[in-house]
Amino acid sequence: MAERSAWRRVERWMVGLVMAVAAFVLEKAVMRSVRKGEASAPPPEDASAITSKGSDLRLDRGNG
Repeated sequence: MAERSAWRRVERWMVGLVMAVAAFVLEKAVMRSVRKGEASAPPPEDASAITSKGSDLRLDRGNG
């Protein structure tokens, strides 16, 4: 395996650091939302979903 350049190592380290900070900030926001009770509620029973496979389109109704 070829030896990596110093620039490549620094670049990978910086990308990892940025991704770690982004994950930390997102997790803090989610946990704050859950603690405050602002988490989204489950969808209503009469909700429907549209699924597709290629050109075939199907409407799935909820259990209501």
